[in-house]
This record gives sequence, structure tokens and C-alpha cells, in this order.
Amino acid sequence: MRRLSFCIILTASVLSASAQVSVEAVIDSIQIFVGQQAHVTLTATAKENAKVEFPQFKSTEYITPGVEVLDRKELEQQPQDNGFVSRSMVYTMTSFDDTLYYLPPMTVKIDGKPYKSKSLALKVLTFEVDTLHADQFFGPKDVQDNPFQWSDWSLPFWLSVLMLILLAVTYYLYLRLRDNKPIISHIRIVKRLLPHQKAMKEIEQIKADKMVNSENSKEYYTKLTDTLRKYIEERYGFNAMEMTSSEIIERLTASQDQKSLDELRQLFTTADLVKFAKYSTLINENDANLVNAIEFINQTKLENVPVEETVKPQLSEEDQRSQKTRRVLKWLITAIALVCLALFVYVVYTLYMLLY
Repeated sequence: MRRLSFCIILTASVLSASAQVSVEAVIDSIQIFVGQQAHVTLTATAKENAKVEFPQFKSTEYITPGVEVLDRKELEQQPQDNGFVSRSMVYTMTSFDDTLYYLPPMTVKIDGKPYKSKSLALKVLTFEVDTLHADQFFGPKDVQDNPFQWSDWSLPFWLSVLMLILLAVTYYLYLRLRDNKPIISHIRIVKRLLPHQKAMKEIEQIKADKMVNSENSKEYYTKLTDTLRKYIEERYGFNAMEMTSSEIIERLTASQDQKSLDELRQLFTTADLVKFAKYSTLINENDANLVNAIEFINQTKLENVPVEETVKPQLSEEDQRSQKTRRVLKWLITAIALVCLALFVYVVYTLYMLLY
């Protein structure tokens, strides 16, 4: 009796569980035109951990003669009550023969046990053709151009106008740049004479003019002392041309030996007497002073000094403004030219897409 009760309870639980497992098939449209598609959704409801196997149809495989399966797609699981879930597979079908088709039941295996869905029907329709009035039907038409729409062409048109305006501005700036001639400034390397070379050159000129033997002692001493003053000014860096003889000697006292300064003092003293006191000198005295001047130059000259000088041009404010204007014009021309190039590429690409 106890064994019989247990068997009854077990059978009832199995029947209750199996009663909730179900397989349903639904078609979205029971009739289609030739070549159209219909979708059959096959849904299996079972326990969440149950193994569910849907029918596997290859592409263009016939589910029934005349109806072929094009594709299949599995949908997401939908939870149900009591730990059950619904799994669905959508089959896309089509047919090219107008008739009423019987779609046989589809079998789903759940935990290895087959479950069948209900059968379905699919009616395929075709277009009615009046073969008695063939003149009402027309053959295929030639390729037709798309109707003109301003909205498709407005953007490339206005961009083309903008590009032409920018090109005109670029040409105007180019004319401004061409008219505003560049300022060409060159850095020159000048070979300059050293102070002692200049002084000796002037003394040689005094000799060539035979001023030593001239009766005009004032002119001779004036040229000789001016030559020494220029040499001292360039050699020692103070304004000897505007100083008196005693002031020059005083400035040189700290850097020269007394013997050379005594000879230079005597020369300046003689020159001052000739120029201001109408002192008359002898020829040998003039020769001695000339020798003293040459000796002083040779004793104080600087030879290890660069003889080349870099001369950089000094631009006026107007030239500097002109150079700045040219730089701005070049920058604007380059920027606008790049914008025009980008616009041209975009317009050509847009026209290509519209025409082809």
C-alpha cells in the first residue's frame, strides 16, 4: 500500500512538470505575395536549466516542397513562472509558387525528448495578369535621372562662391605684396685699417707732398699733429681732437714710458709755437719731429687686432614697418590658399557624389 502511494505521487509530479513544457509555432502572416517573406516564431517553454534543441535548417533548405528557409535567428530568453523560461527561434521563409502550403509541425527536443508544434498554413499569392490586353503593360524603362533638388546643390554652390571670393582676395593681396618691394639688406664684411696704419698712411702722404721742406711750417705741423691726435683718439679711446697738447700728454702719462712722452711733448710744443707764436723752425728740426711722430706710433701700435669688421645695415622705422607688412601679407596669402584648396577638394567630392 505504501509503495503504491509513492508511485502515484511520483507519477503525478512527473505529469505536472511535463504538463508545463510546451512548444508553440506562430506565423506573422498567413499569406504573402510571390517572393515576399514570412516569419515563423517557434517558442519552447521549459525549465531554465533544460537542454533545448531547435530544428536546424540550412540556408535555402526547404521546410516543405515550395517553401524554403532563408535564415534563422534566436531571440533572448523570457522568464516565466516556477523557474521556467521561454526560448524562441525565428525562421524566415519565402516561396515563388502561388499556392496554399501546409507547413508540417516542427520538432523541438527538450532534454532529449521531442515536442512538436502545431502545423501551419501559408498561402502564396501572385499578381493577376490580363493577357487579353497586352497593350496595357509597358516594358522596362530606361534609367531615370533623379529630380533636381536645390537643397542637394545649395551647399557646394555657396562654397564655390566663397572659394571664388577668397581667390579674388588672395590675388589682391598678391598684388599688394608684389608692389611692396622687399627690402634687401646685406651684411657686409669690411676690411678696416688699424689706427697706426691710417696714421702711417697720412705721414707718407705728408712726405709725398714734401711738406717737411715747405716754408709753410704751420700747415705742416697742423697736418702732423692732427694725424697724431686721430691716432691717439682711435688707439686710446678718448677725444684727443678736442683736447690741448698738455691734456693729451697728461692722459698718456699713465700708460707710456717717459722717453716717448718727452719726444711727443717736444713735438706738440713746437707745433703750438709754430701755429700760435709764428715760430720759425729749421728743416732738420722738422725732420726730427717727423721721426719722433713715427717712433711714437711704432712704439704704441696694436697689431694683433682683427682687421675685418662686420657691418650690419640699420633699417629705418619705415623699412621695418614694410618688412612687417610683407610678413603679414605672406601669412594671409598662405592661409587663404590652404582654405581655398580645402574648399575645392570638398566641392569636387560633393559634386562627384551627386553626379555618380
